[in-house]
Amino acid sequence: MPANDNPDIINPFLDASNRVHIEDGSYIRNEVDLANRNSGLLLELLSCDITPIGAHYLLNHFDVPILDSSTHTLAFEGAFEAPYKITLDEIKSLPKITMPVTLECSGNGRAGVQPRSRSMPWLYEAVGTSEWTGTPLKPLLEQAGPLQDAMEICFTGEDRGFDKAIEHNFARSLTLKHLENLEALLVYEMNGQPLLPQHGAPLRLIVPGWYGMASVKWLSNITALTEAFDGYQQVGTYHYRNDHDDPGIPVEDIRVKSLMKPPGIPDWQTRQRLVEQGTVPLMGRAWSGGGRNITKVEVGIDDQWQEATLDSNQHDYAWVRWQHEWQAKPGRYTLRCRATDSEGNVQPLTPPWDTSGFGNNKCQEIIVFVR
Repeated sequence: MPANDNPDIINPFLDASNRVHIEDGSYIRNEVDLANRNSGLLLELLSCDITPIGAHYLLNHFDVPILDSSTHTLAFEGAFEAPYKITLDEIKSLPKITMPVTLECSGNGRAGVQPRSRSMPWLYEAVGTSEWTGTPLKPLLEQAGPLQDAMEICFTGEDRGFDKAIEHNFARSLTLKHLENLEALLVYEMNGQPLLPQHGAPLRLIVPGWYGMASVKWLSNITALTEAFDGYQQVGTYHYRNDHDDPGIPVEDIRVKSLMKPPGIPDWQTRQRLVEQGTVPLMGRAWSGGGRNITKVEVGIDDQWQEATLDSNQHDYAWVRWQHEWQAKPGRYTLRCRATDSEGNVQPLTPPWDTSGFGNNKCQEIIVFVR
């Protein structure tokens, strides 16, 4: 690959040393490009138990590969007793289940952390809940039979590109212990429809309860490893780090969180809200990872907190609906919601910080004017 003659132009495929990691201030062109390419949930659609397919958030690292479902195969390889390949039609013939699962990008809320990482500038919208249809992963792993010295299972997608001058396919691994406790699925349908290309067609992994990076799209290879996977998306990112020399803690299950459907009507540019005085119905969704249920949601009106009502039906891996009636008087208010899960984890009022802006579950804030 030829070098650049112009010293002011950095070749990102050869050199990542000058890449800016975090900064304050306005968004740069690269962040705007990412925001135009990826998309988040329209918060008014929090009223839907299941997110419409076209409104589910998207975060794709590289280009979307277009794969032929009629010829696509999934290879089980590496440290297995009986490696094999299986076609999509064969996977579809296996016992299937449909599971509602809330997926959230681990970078959701990054734009609310200062200084922020130069990456996809999510506010609150990188979340969605779908009914995913597929077959459980465990029986297929058992059929292949991990060898006694196998430590991890690596999942590799067909999407390929560069990050920090490292060329790679997007790939993530899970330990065998993780997989014992996770209800991972090989998925080929979303809300009763075949997967769309941008959502991983024809086959993807869904790891309920974990942030979205674990649910590898365009899945083509499942590899048993006898040592820890050192691919870029496993060790180069998706860690909570205090600085860039910190080895960090891996990002895994979703932190407790809630969102409110913005009430009333919006101002076009600021998205601040206008409601009429009197009884204003408020509602939203709350969720947590690792199969933890939501035990409480509180609504804050200018830091005066009242407990909301939770729906009685909760799924282990999908958000739950909450609602509350606000007796609104004329004025300007800041509305918040705060969830607590079954292990006592509570949403914070200030954002947790790390170098990449991962896992920000700070309470949402909505500015509302009452007329």
